[in-house]
Amino acid sequence: MLQNYGNVLRDARNQKHLSLKEVAEKTGITDSRLSRLEKNSESGVWKDMKELGDLMHLYDMSLDFALSVMGYGDTSSLVSKIASLSDSDREMVMGLISRLKTNIVEPRTVFRLGELFAGPGGLAWGAMHARISDSRYKVVHAWANDFDEATCQTYTRNICPENPDSVVCHDVRTLDLTTLGPIDALAFGFPCNDFSIVGEKKGLNGTYGPLYTYGAKALKLYRPLWFLAENVGGLQSDNGGDTLKLILKDLNACGYKVYPHLYKFEEYGVPQMRHRIIIIGIRDDLPYEYKVPSPESYKSVDITCRNAIENPPILADAFNNELTAQNEKVVARLKYIKPGQNAFNADIPEELQLKVKGAKISQIYKRLDPDRPAYTVTGSGGGGTHIYHWSEPRALTNRERARLQTFPDEFKFEGKKEQVRKQIGMAVPCKGAQIIVEAVLNTFAGIEYATVPCNISLEANK
Repeated sequence: MLQNYGNVLRDARNQKHLSLKEVAEKTGITDSRLSRLEKNSESGVWKDMKELGDLMHLYDMSLDFALSVMGYGDTSSLVSKIASLSDSDREMVMGLISRLKTNIVEPRTVFRLGELFAGPGGLAWGAMHARISDSRYKVVHAWANDFDEATCQTYTRNICPENPDSVVCHDVRTLDLTTLGPIDALAFGFPCNDFSIVGEKKGLNGTYGPLYTYGAKALKLYRPLWFLAENVGGLQSDNGGDTLKLILKDLNACGYKVYPHLYKFEEYGVPQMRHRIIIIGIRDDLPYEYKVPSPESYKSVDITCRNAIENPPILADAFNNELTAQNEKVVARLKYIKPGQNAFNADIPEELQLKVKGAKISQIYKRLDPDRPAYTVTGSGGGGTHIYHWSEPRALTNRERARLQTFPDEFKFEGKKEQVRKQIGMAVPCKGAQIIVEAVLNTFAGIEYATVPCNISLEANK
């Protein structure tokens, strides 16, 4: 016989910030019946086990909790009682177990991924292509959000063309997060503009700095099993390190053990010196401890930008491979800049030199060194910031930039050339994301892998 389940169901719904109408839409249970259930005015026996299973899943209730609400204690005490249950009660309990076992009793092996600030899909591509020795473990797309229309079109085309409605193009600050749906994993690469080394570094006082809080809201709302948050390395030094400490504390307070690490992606086989803070969070009621994957096995990978761009050759009609129109003065200037040099340390005739006062950014008209990984691919900036070929007097094409970000050639970006440039520069390298998510999958599967310690303090977990 069910106990005082009404208050339990009402409290669980309120914690999810859901109305009766929203629960009805998600479960198919009428709002009038839901109202009666919350008032304990229904019979003590559930008429349809699917209803209880759907509600327990929506509210992230454990099987033990469900059984305690029903008056049977937890699963261990149920074993001793099951023989004495009436036929109707036994059928009821076994129906609940059957309904919830793929989510609760058996370890979850397929993780539904939701994304905020999704970008063009670099992280999603890496997550969905993550593979470990236990092939049951994988990540599938559930939903994604970004505010830029061309970016959302790119994501939809490459990640979920069969389900375009799952990509919500909307400013997260006015988005109703409750409309997105249940997930098992959350990714949010909250915008890095206010923490980037290149720029004004406004930190939490800027337009973009506080946006991580929407990731925190989604964690509280959906309680996924794990999350991945990403930002620039400059976050580590913002406000003397206090900004990162605050973010980690807030994410920990959402009910997650947090594992922050500054990844140098060139150490993981990515042909680009891209340094990013990745925070993995594991829900704190779970027995798993995430470990940072070791870069040791990637030391033999050829990460030169020459290899990335030339092997195999990019087809002339490849997606997003348009050349940038360079004016004669730029072409003339580039001819004096050697591989690895920029406009300020090369021996350039005075008439071709840049007339710049104050700080001189080292990446202005900087040519790649073909025998080294590329410098960081960026998504914005004016003249001289487009990344320049080591031998030809030109900027890289977007397809060449995409290769430095380890996007496959069949990944087509939507939008105008500068929109595509921005998408590529703001993305997480596909292969880097894949390696990190594979470590998460190994963690949940209980499979050992080579690790290194986190290089950022874990004091938020104390």
